[in-house]
Amino acid sequence: MWNEILVAGALMLVLEGLLPFLNPKQFKQTMLKAAQMNERELRWGGLISMVLGAFLVYLLKN
Repeated sequence: MWNEILVAGALMLVLEGLLPFLNPKQFKQTMLKAAQMNERELRWGGLISMVLGAFLVYLLKN
């Protein structure tokens, strides 16, 4: 189980590093937009991301 958690964390780092590596200008613009969003919008985005991720893990594991 710990191995799977570490692999998932490593994949997360790879995926999060793709946009800044491939298109740093767009990454900066996206981060500036995110910094200007209100907390409610950020929370909803995070919730949707977590639910979608949990659903995908459920589908892939069953």
